[in-house]
Amino acid sequence: MGAVNVIARTPEGRLVGHNTDYLGFRNSLKTFFPHRGEEMRALVLGAGGAAKAVEVALQELGIAHWNVTRNPLGPGLTYDDLTPQIIAAHPLIVNATPVGTFPDTDECPRLPYEALTEQHYLYDLVYNPTETLFMAKGKEAGAQVKNGFEMLCLQAEAAWDIWNRK
Repeated sequence: MGAVNVIARTPEGRLVGHNTDYLGFRNSLKTFFPHRGEEMRALVLGAGGAAKAVEVALQELGIAHWNVTRNPLGPGLTYDDLTPQIIAAHPLIVNATPVGTFPDTDECPRLPYEALTEQHYLYDLVYNPTETLFMAKGKEAGAQVKNGFEMLCLQAEAAWDIWNRK
């Protein structure tokens, strides 16, 4: 997936990279977002390593997505491209950027928050603070929200399993 967050040494001494963010996000999302049945769409805010892990998990779960970034990246969207219609067509929005992380808690991704409804699910990979401004604005619109603490715990457990394989 092009992103590594865990390195393990094989018995032969070779280093192998793994991505446990993917596992943590995928397993956490399964309990949060009701993606079964109809075709679901998501917006992934960001294009870094965490966004790559989110993309792979979404692909595995059959959820179509667009990346949203500050600058054009080819087949993605920019924040300037986001319209109420695009927001309405994407019930899952994942913040895979550090925007809103402590100590910059008064910041949030630039979205048309007025287009959010009770049909939206906002997942913020940030877990400090517990509720980001992104999440607070989503809750205000009636959206379901979740922070990244469960993802953090699940990816840490996966990393522990990798490091302790016999």
